[in-house]
Amino acid sequence: MQVFGVHNPAIGLETIGLGNAGSICYNLSEAKLYEEAIRRGEADVTAHGALRAITGQHTGRSPKDKFVVRDETTEDQIWWDNNKPMSPEHFALLHRDMLAHAEGLSLFVQDLVGGADVDYSLPSRVITEFAWHSLFIRNLLIRPDRSALEHFVPKLTIIDLPSFRADPERHGCRTETVVACDFANGLVLIGGTSYAGEMKKSVFTVLNYLLPEKHVMPMHCSANVGPDGDAAVFFGLSGTGKTTLSADPSRTLIGDDEHGWGENGIFNFEGGCYAKTIRLSAEAEPEIHAATRRFGTVLENVILDEQGIPDLDDGSLTENTRAAYPLHFIPNASESGMTGHPETIIMLTADAFGVMPPIARLTPDQAMYHFLSGYTAKVAGTEKGVTEPEATFSTCFGAPFMPRHPSEYGNLLKELIGRHGVKCWLVNTGWTGGAYGTGRRMPIKATRALLSAALKGRLDDAEFRTDANFGFAVPVAVEGVESGILDPRSTWPDGEAYDAQAAKLVHMFVANFAKFEDHVDGNVRDAAPGISIAAE
Repeated sequence: MQVFGVHNPAIGLETIGLGNAGSICYNLSEAKLYEEAIRRGEADVTAHGALRAITGQHTGRSPKDKFVVRDETTEDQIWWDNNKPMSPEHFALLHRDMLAHAEGLSLFVQDLVGGADVDYSLPSRVITEFAWHSLFIRNLLIRPDRSALEHFVPKLTIIDLPSFRADPERHGCRTETVVACDFANGLVLIGGTSYAGEMKKSVFTVLNYLLPEKHVMPMHCSANVGPDGDAAVFFGLSGTGKTTLSADPSRTLIGDDEHGWGENGIFNFEGGCYAKTIRLSAEAEPEIHAATRRFGTVLENVILDEQGIPDLDDGSLTENTRAAYPLHFIPNASESGMTGHPETIIMLTADAFGVMPPIARLTPDQAMYHFLSGYTAKVAGTEKGVTEPEATFSTCFGAPFMPRHPSEYGNLLKELIGRHGVKCWLVNTGWTGGAYGTGRRMPIKATRALLSAALKGRLDDAEFRTDANFGFAVPVAVEGVESGILDPRSTWPDGEAYDAQAAKLVHMFVANFAKFEDHVDGNVRDAAPGISIAAE
């Protein structure tokens, strides 16, 4: 067996049963991984120097094929309503069969870290079959100093073998694709999929399991900090503007997707960005667009023309085209990945029902309610069969990655908000003047103006009204923003139609929250929208 690269000789792959691989390449550089990916026919180089790979059948995550080992350690810790169990016996068979499958393969290893705060970081060894996967995860996680690699000791190991096919009957899974997490032993097994995002989200899932026990809040969010040290956190599901609104040239980007909030403040889990590229424009998002044209960036499922130039408007393979690049490719990104405790929390929603105001102030109880709800809306045309606005509730703004019960994360968030006096706002980037199809998208200029006013404290002394449906406080007027837009009902041509739509959405909120009512205190239950309406 040939071995290349710098690593800790006391903890080679032979210590975990991978001593019969054809070759092992530890911690290769970007240039070397480019060479290997191209030589092996895994990827090609764009006209601008990025590495482009096609993921085949799987162009996104496979949440139905994700499993957690159910043992005495996890039995009472995991939210089993949201996580599929796998027995220790099935996992052991899967592990053994994947090790056997890896015999003779060329493997690539990256020794990396999840979590910029050393007090809570997770040293992670990622073993991949593909060279481009190794570059992907090298971009996405935090790279230790080269001198630290000779002493690196992983607490989490991920084995990613796309060519392995699981056997549902033998391995206790659903299909030939499997993502299995053994929290007790710090091991994740990924097989039957070439989608690289499974590796990144596996690290996030493990941190989501481990950190609450240390009283650290793991968050699916972006974060930035102003010139005066005023940090802000942005929660939001896909399509709500989380990445776009946090990429403010006047503020330093801490990270765009996954963070922790601990004793020392906010810290990024990652060392890179995994940005959507479909219809990305240089005018709207110049920093991200520029990153797609750099050596070292990995493009997933992006179509190239005959000259090798990416067509970012082409979604023929998938709408989920992506770019993975290190955080330092963004000019105003933080070098440390850390900042202090947040002064502001922004919860983003794209309300396609046209009901919610463009901004509202939340109490800590309301913030916990909306955090546990995790609301946004799908619109017609985004998915097959969706013909009208459709409410989507993803608890904690990241349900697929939450191993523990949402109330654990919600109660921890509420406690931190109270302890640090954090201001909380709900910002609607969806529709106004009517639902999707009749109204219009909230003007981005207005959203940015309202967001700026909130972050800079200009709304602290504003006059507020109480929203009749949701009970939160809405500013009556904000300088530089059309006052009418702040009152959604007034933007509709038919006020009664607005009332009917609002009642419909309130009922959806209340019905969705029923499963959390026994896990929260009375103040949070009372923060529900339109209790009187829902009770009729």
